[in-house]
Amino acid sequence: MWFSSSRREPGSAEPSDDAPSPPSQRRSSQPHGYSLRISSSDPNPHPQSSRNRALASAIAAAATSASSACDLGGGCGASGGGGLLSWIFSARAARADEGKPAGADWDAHGLPVTHTPVPLSRLDGRKRYKVSELDFLDRRARDRSSTAGKDPFFDDVAALRPGGVYTRSQLLGWLEAMTSSGLFEQLSLQGKPNPDGTLALTVSYAETIWPGAAERLKCVNVGLMAPPDAGPDEDMTEREKMDYNRRQDRDYQQRVRSAKRCILPESVREEVLGMVKKQGKLTAGVLQKIRGRIEKWYHDEGFVCALVQHFGNLDTEEIVCEVVEGDITRVEYQFHDKLENIVEGNTHIAVIDRELPQQLRPGHIYSTGAGKQALKRINSLALFSSIEVNPRPDETQEGGIVVEIKLKEHEQKSAEVTTEWSIVPGHQGRPTLASIQPGGTVSFEHRNISGLNRSLTSYVKSSNLLNPQDDLSFKLEYAHPYLDGVEDSSRNRTFKASCFNVRKLSPVFVAGPNMDEAPPVWVDRVGFKATITESFTRQSKFTYGLVVEEIKTRGQDNYISTHGSRVLPSGALSMDGPPTTFSGTGVDRMAFLQANITRDNTEFVNGATIGDRYIFQLDQGVGIGSKNPFFNRHQLSVTKFINLNKKDNGAGKPPPAVLAIHGRYAGCVGDLPSYDAFAIGGPHSVRGYGMGELGASRNLLEVATELRVPITMKNRQTQVYAFAEHGTDLGSSKDVKGNPTEFFRRAGHGSSYGLGVKLGTVRAEYAVDHNAGTGAFFLRFGERF
Repeated sequence: MWFSSSRREPGSAEPSDDAPSPPSQRRSSQPHGYSLRISSSDPNPHPQSSRNRALASAIAAAATSASSACDLGGGCGASGGGGLLSWIFSARAARADEGKPAGADWDAHGLPVTHTPVPLSRLDGRKRYKVSELDFLDRRARDRSSTAGKDPFFDDVAALRPGGVYTRSQLLGWLEAMTSSGLFEQLSLQGKPNPDGTLALTVSYAETIWPGAAERLKCVNVGLMAPPDAGPDEDMTEREKMDYNRRQDRDYQQRVRSAKRCILPESVREEVLGMVKKQGKLTAGVLQKIRGRIEKWYHDEGFVCALVQHFGNLDTEEIVCEVVEGDITRVEYQFHDKLENIVEGNTHIAVIDRELPQQLRPGHIYSTGAGKQALKRINSLALFSSIEVNPRPDETQEGGIVVEIKLKEHEQKSAEVTTEWSIVPGHQGRPTLASIQPGGTVSFEHRNISGLNRSLTSYVKSSNLLNPQDDLSFKLEYAHPYLDGVEDSSRNRTFKASCFNVRKLSPVFVAGPNMDEAPPVWVDRVGFKATITESFTRQSKFTYGLVVEEIKTRGQDNYISTHGSRVLPSGALSMDGPPTTFSGTGVDRMAFLQANITRDNTEFVNGATIGDRYIFQLDQGVGIGSKNPFFNRHQLSVTKFINLNKKDNGAGKPPPAVLAIHGRYAGCVGDLPSYDAFAIGGPHSVRGYGMGELGASRNLLEVATELRVPITMKNRQTQVYAFAEHGTDLGSSKDVKGNPTEFFRRAGHGSSYGLGVKLGTVRAEYAVDHNAGTGAFFLRFGERF
């Protein structure tokens, strides 16, 4: 890239004879409005391509400097603004010798070693010269010796550096680019031969100084505006040039008035004006700092395609900064197969387009944050094995950005068989071949039916495939998203229908700590469930539907069990326990309405959960089924995760210390079968107790708190925690039919406290049973809250 000034200050000194041509020949003589413009790196610029080349360079630099961000958002992140001159040097010098690269080999200069500088014209055009030293000399500095060396004004000089090897054409090309930039009133490049055959180069310069006293800064977005003309034709007369420049001045003022305001905050504008006032004058070096500060803000905020393109009105009280912010013009989708070939995808584009955040749609400015958000949302569809979100310049619209989304789809159909073996004792206590029970799961999934993200999933599971009727469980579910149509984004409803058969060990009919273990009671549920889930926001959803099921309670021998039992002190079984079903026959049939409202505002901060979560569930019996059950079961769960040391989210940063506070209330009005009573105790109720060890109640209240402190273990972040919990039946156990809490000698309430450490998904805990005053170690999987 190179910079061209619209006017050369009268009376300024000419560049040295080493420059190919004086910059005044390339500049118009506008009577007003000094300006500095980013233009093409070619001697004869092409306005329609310069801006897109700048955008492509910015995107490439962003992708190179932040590979971790690119994995999520495609071209995410960028260095903080870069150097103002790095594009000038690298682009122009690369063409200086018809693209001939400078290699490691070089030629001795062959010149007499003297203290007299050697002009570039004396260098041999066929040789490759090694630059051993590179000094910059400011001609306006009072003490020139103090400015020798690497001047800050020339930071990031990528194409001219000590140790580099250059031809004469490359050095002349660099000098031509710099002379044409409008940044300097004087510029020369001279070399001093060294005894070792290398050259010591000295760049002598004087910055351009603009006469204006800037009091205000106006930033406008010109990304999608047509670029101005390159300048007057060389064959124009002086009068024609004056008329042309007047029109250009009027057009420029109109251009500034009609341009959109930039999103740059006022605080940054004030900071930039402070730079000018502190310097006391407006120079090319000050403009470099302004450009660097503005682009740094954009890049730090994730707007990595933003570029400062032009500074106008440099001789007035208001500097105009024209910025190409990276406006999105369109979004393109590409489907790829496993061999990276572009193919026609099965998924409807509207299904993916629904997931795009508003900030990634045409009319908005591209940002890495929006790219990451889109990546996360599209990934939540679970339809794709690979997703890339990349920005690129729009070839059809100067200054625009095309968001390119590349996708690889999962296979539509999949089947899986998993097996497991459980060995049970034979006749004499030893396992035999006949007693080895093969178990396993057979699952099938047909996803993305008709390309609309509809799916059909099923599984069949048994611990004894030789006799599966003993404990066969299955589920067949059909999911139909976008119930109101894919194009209608005002509502997001999903319909699900499933047939199921599940078996679980009931925590209601278990013995208390002061009695022998009671025979287990298994609860089999087979039925149908149809629900509609409506997502109000990404954090809130509402599910409602109908459940029809048949419930059977079975004993250890797999026969129907009508009552709970316990072992008497004599060793005999007492079969007069609480009834296991509402009907008293061991078999219940019922239908009820179910609703669930969830609001989840939690987020991960460096791996730790922060925020709050609310869950309210309601089951309403409608009087259909065995003995016409009519009931209202309800429960509310509230959990809050507090960031104690206010750690911010960021790569490589440690997770914060977290205080978790949890509360749960549940209650039932009306008919309540024993198997649906609320069990107290267990890893997800009150830790330190077994499942249901504290009681089974009609109402319950649970409170818990947990302090999580991050630690580093073997270079991996984990956490240790301390907790305290309490649960009570609120005196409602006696209202459960048969009072299972009293029959099995349970307390109905209890507290616990303890310590633990999290190892991946495993929690190793030591919990103290406050009722008995004893402690025990537990291994748990997953999260408590």
